[in-house]
Amino acid sequence: MALAGLRIVLVEPAGELNVGAIARVMKNFGLNQLVLVNPQCDPLSIEALRMAVHAKEILASAVTVATLPAALQGCVKVVATAGRVPSWDTPLENPRTTLPWLLEEPEQPVALIFGREDRGLSNEELNLAQRFVHIPTSENYLSLNLATAVGICCYELAQYTKISETSTPPTTAPAPFDAVEAYYQQLESLLLEIGYLYPHTAASRMEKFRQLYNRARLQTTEVAMLRGILQQVKWALKNHKDHDLG
Repeated sequence: MALAGLRIVLVEPAGELNVGAIARVMKNFGLNQLVLVNPQCDPLSIEALRMAVHAKEILASAVTVATLPAALQGCVKVVATAGRVPSWDTPLENPRTTLPWLLEEPEQPVALIFGREDRGLSNEELNLAQRFVHIPTSENYLSLNLATAVGICCYELAQYTKISETSTPPTTAPAPFDAVEAYYQQLESLLLEIGYLYPHTAASRMEKFRQLYNRARLQTTEVAMLRGILQQVKWALKNHKDHDLG
């Protein structure tokens, strides 16, 4: 049950054999939620189905969406796999020590994101995750096959379930992805309005805010409190302007 809410998210997968192999390894380790973001191949092709062997139902039930934010709707925690995180304070972590964090709230929607076979995830896509994992490989050959990377992560997740299923779940739930994203949009809008942000630098400055709040692991009640503060500030600004006009 610890794996029930976990989504394996593939961004623009291009290899039908890879997708089939991923479905198979997911079933090997008890995962069944596969989400494909703008796939560049047919996940139900003969090659994909043949590679999936006895996991064809995972391919058949896979959800296809147009964008990564759509794939993350409702998720309370998001981890991305990456080879690098450019000029950010958030470190790359080891799968064995980091992936259990996804399972601390059993049955809550969480996501593990994998990038494209040829170039991984963009900075904008990485920006949607709260933590980042990197699978260490030999210096002689750093590139890791997509299906192999998914298999390693699925194995680590499955090993942790033996512990997580006997542990007591926390009493507070982290805020879902869409609630936090709505807060970021509200914050950016207000900071632009008061002149703290400028349109040409807003994206880079908001990355810093995202990193700060992601480290805090915001809970639903905390996001509601922060959004309430922003709403009150916006009301006060409007009231002040109306008063000056009067």
